[in-house]
This record gives sequence, structure tokens and C-alpha cells, in this order.
Amino acid sequence: MKFNKLIPELSVSDFEKSLRFYKELLGFRVEYSREESKFAFLSFNGSQIMIEQTKSGWLTGELGYPFGRGVNFQIEVKSIKPLLSLLKANDYPVFIEPQDNWYRQGDRLLGNKEFLVKDPDGYLLRFFENLGSRKLKSRK
Repeated sequence: MKFNKLIPELSVSDFEKSLRFYKELLGFRVEYSREESKFAFLSFNGSQIMIEQTKSGWLTGELGYPFGRGVNFQIEVKSIKPLLSLLKANDYPVFIEPQDNWYRQGDRLLGNKEFLVKDPDGYLLRFFENLGSRKLKSRK
């Protein structure tokens, strides 16, 4: 298994609940786990994260819902429809409904069809499918 250069590790308040969310509602795969430590290394379409039951020794401050304030994790998928279907089938709320967004990169616009969902601890996940790119219209 190849490890990404950056792999976020999320402290979670309820390991079993979070593991169910990532596995059953989103389709993440457990690459390996340490049940005795309430830890799992997860992957999804080339993305990797770790989840672990909150440990007091690693906390830099008091945790309060929503965890991860100020950060969102962007995850590319081939299509967002299957994820939205799983969330809907499980009556799990979407934080920001699907929308097309175009982001400038130099003289090009990169398109994403994206939606955002909070995990059980409030970590914000932004799933997107690539809409391609187009030339930025010049201003005259």
C-alpha cells in the first residue's frame, strides 16, 4: 500500500459511529485498524484519512462540536450522485446541496460539481466531480 504524503488524522468522539459513517454511508474502505486503540486507516478513490477515538495527550485545546472548524477536506470522485444517493437513503443531511463552481487558476477556470457534508463530529467533507476547464474570458 502506498501512503499519501499528507494524511489527515481526525480525532472522533465516537469511533464506532464515525467508522459506520465513513464505511457505510460514504463507502470508504478500511485499509487496516487497531480496534484496541479505536483507530482505523481509511481510503476512498485515492484519498486517505485516519480516524481515532479522542486521546487527551494529543489535544492542543478543548474539542467542541463542530470539530475541525475552519477546514474542509476536498475529495475528488468520478461522480457525486452515488454518494448523494447513499446519504439520502440513510436520511443523512447534506450541509451544502450540490452546485457547480468554477475556480480561477491563472487564465483558466476549473469546474467542480460539489456538495458538502458534515461527518458525525462536524468535520466538513467537500466531495466534487471534475467538470473540466475553460479559458477565462478576457476583460476589455
